[in-house]
Amino acid sequence: MGDPGEGAKGEDEDTLGIYVGARNPEGDRHGEGWAVLPNGDFYEGCYCRGMRNGKGMYVFMKNGARYEGEWRKHMKYGVGKMIYPDGSRYEGDWKHDLKQGFGAYYYPNGDIYEGAWFKGKRHGLGTYFFSEFNVKFMGTWKDGVIIGPGQIIYPRYRFHGSWTKGMPKGTGCFVFETNCMQHGFYLLIKDSAAEEFGEGEEEKEDIKKEDEKMEGEYEEEFDETLGKIAVWRARNVTAYMAEFLPPEPVPLPVHDSIPSLTDASCITDNLVFELPSVVAEEEGADDNDSWLLHRQKFFEESDSKVN
Repeated sequence: MGDPGEGAKGEDEDTLGIYVGARNPEGDRHGEGWAVLPNGDFYEGCYCRGMRNGKGMYVFMKNGARYEGEWRKHMKYGVGKMIYPDGSRYEGDWKHDLKQGFGAYYYPNGDIYEGAWFKGKRHGLGTYFFSEFNVKFMGTWKDGVIIGPGQIIYPRYRFHGSWTKGMPKGTGCFVFETNCMQHGFYLLIKDSAAEEFGEGEEEKEDIKKEDEKMEGEYEEEFDETLGKIAVWRARNVTAYMAEFLPPEPVPLPVHDSIPSLTDASCITDNLVFELPSVVAEEEGADDNDSWLLHRQKFFEESDSKVN
């Protein structure tokens, strides 16, 4: 971007690598320029007092990753787009080199997450689209894990309920195109594939506790989700009434303990379900985000019997 033939612009090869661009009277990189870092990475954009600051593009030469957007004091800070080695990309807000604010992540398999981020993790309200199944989840994440109220939108129906550590749990309802609702609850039971025993007395006790909880007589929390699967227990079917829907997801409060950087002004500025795993950015599947799905066949068969 810089012309090495004007003013303080010139080419240096020093301990910081090669730099071509503007400098201030103190000799610091200042203004527009480009640089090849000692590790081979490439940067082209704005500098302020020797640091990447303003708009610029950084290319990680070893793996082909690339960031293009705003910088503050050598860190990704502001709005920018990051393309990762596997072809996935993130477009949105950054803070202190981490995804933070609002942004969209596009995965190699076609999945898309769009929503809130905090310190590099999905955190707050967001939607996750499962490309293979044409299914969308809308709800809340906390530290990268689905938690609290949410809904799953299927091609022909949708589920409203609540999640605990990435798994559906507790009361909820399915809403169908026929303008009716099926009410019930998701129960977490031992995974028979991981255990040598299947449903038994423990499950019966959990069902009893869930019934008591729905009647307001039982307040104790259930066990952790580790080693369990979500099973839907239907209770009754009614006509659609909005007042029967569970609570909607709400934004999470964010407490950022890291002080904001001051902007340098020198630069221009019985049915067991398995939902597909939410893909974790850059690292493949995230175990905490494994939950329900594959329910459509059951309801299609039920519809055919009714009809």
